Amino acid sequence: MKTIVYIDGFNFYYGALKRTPYKWLNPQQLCQKLLPSFDVVKIKYYTAKVSARPADNGQPVRQQTYLRALKTVPNLEIIYGQFLQSKVRMRLADPPASGSKFIEVLKTEEKGSDVNMATHIVHDGHLDLYDAAVIVSNDSDLAEPVRIARHELDKMVGMLSPHKCASHALKKNVSFIKPIRKGVLRSSQFPAVLQDTAGTFRRPKQW
Repeated sequence: MKTIVYIDGFNFYYGALKRTPYKWLNPQQLCQKLLPSFDVVKIKYYTAKVSARPADNGQPVRQQTYLRALKTVPNLEIIYGQFLQSKVRMRLADPPASGSKFIEVLKTEEKGSDVNMATHIVHDGHLDLYDAAVIVSNDSDLAEPVRIARHELDKMVGMLSPHKCASHALKKNVSFIKPIRKGVLRSSQFPAVLQDTAGTFRRPKQW
């Protein structure tokens, strides 16, 4: 079946990759292992560029190296949202008997990826660009575009779940669910050294 895979980069990272040694992941190999009978014509990867933090100044460099690796995958497209940081005044959970019951915090939000992904699932379906859509996310906000693609556009919609427990809202509408286990992550890594038009680059030593 002609298939497009839609990857929510941050949901995937926090659900399956964080605190593992498997962050140098090749999504194309992952799809080949988990979707062997599907003709994956396109992989869409949704993310946003991070900024340096006091506790981790190297995070943007590591991300850019990984995005460079993703760009070596011929049928993969990166779609960017953005990070927004703002001061937010919030109430303390256990406020003191006297003094302010509120505190100002810096709130960082990744914006746009979920909307972009939802839009593309429906729009690509209307354009008949796929027979099957496969989402790599556990975001319940995708429940409605998944429902539209499956029940109104009559497409197969599958889910590769990066979390142990799949969203109930998504489970109700998808055609199938496959868990993403550690073994397939381990066997779906890019080579340590890669080559692109700009030259040779390597997997980050620390992540």
